[in-house]
Amino acid sequence: MADIPVSLTVNGVAHEAVVEPRKILADLLREDCRLTGTHIGCEHGVCGACTVLVDGRAVRSCLVFAVQVDGSEVTTVEGLAADGELTPVQQAFQQEHGLQCGFCTPGFVMSVTAFLRDRPDPSDEEIRDALSGNLCRCTGYQGIVRAVRRAASA
Repeated sequence: MADIPVSLTVNGVAHEAVVEPRKILADLLREDCRLTGTHIGCEHGVCGACTVLVDGRAVRSCLVFAVQVDGSEVTTVEGLAADGELTPVQQAFQQEHGLQCGFCTPGFVMSVTAFLRDRPDPSDEEIRDALSGNLCRCTGYQGIVRAVRRAASA
């Protein structure tokens, strides 16, 4: 199959690439845009490490083909902090020790950012439900839940 041109905005910057039809968004971000904060874990959409925002919606970038985001606005973890100032979600993860090895953290931060935008005052049950789509093998989730609570109150 012939390569396909795509145009998208990533973290406010216009990007153009010519990609194979089967290239996934995660690979486009990491290889073509050189944004390595989007981590690839399971490659099946289960772990959530590759979560980014596409037109404001949290999506698993390992399940989306790059050609599907032609004309879209993509936000990665690198695009959250403005002028080096961490967002309330990023600050809360730091303050509540919501990370250990850090591999899953970008995906959690992106998922929580979208979640709190839509549910600014969530219950503990809603927080745990929202986090169920992201896996962490290090933290035991308690610090992550506290981080979401702190970010929601910020």
